[in-house]
Amino acid sequence: MTEKIKILVTGGTFDKFYDEIHAKLSFSKTHVPQVLKEGRCHLDVEVETLLLKDSLDFKDEDRKAVADACEAAKEKRIVVTHGTDTMPETAEAVAKKVSRKTVVLTGAMIPFTFGSSDGLFNLGSALAFVQTLPPGVYLAMNGRYFKAGNVQKDRKAGVFVPKT
Repeated sequence: MTEKIKILVTGGTFDKFYDEIHAKLSFSKTHVPQVLKEGRCHLDVEVETLLLKDSLDFKDEDRKAVADACEAAKEKRIVVTHGTDTMPETAEAVAKKVSRKTVVLTGAMIPFTFGSSDGLFNLGSALAFVQTLPPGVYLAMNGRYFKAGNVQKDRKAGVFVPKT
């Protein structure tokens, strides 16, 4: 039997949908439960929505809230869905506070509701990594994982790479 995994939702592209009335990407609710259902996830997970926010709008208090929630969780394995633009900064903030748990941050470059999102694969990868990696804070995207503090987004290529 596997341990329960906490999934903390913070928003990001993963949870955006196209608001036709206002002609922009917006938030209404998390898509994580639907993604888990469509992915036929059989893990023992608990989903908690902390925020529904674009990571470009994250402030220090938002990163602190994520770190505090990770530290307060009774689960030792935590996945955080997050916007990709500032995911490395949040991973570093969490790593400063949380040391005895395995925390994996993940997200999507394309909203789940668009139908061709990388979010389903990224969430599945994060769930696998959180079960197998040792305690620490990681970022998981496109089948790869990176240790917090050693990752950056290559905006031209649209992928994450080791920090140079």
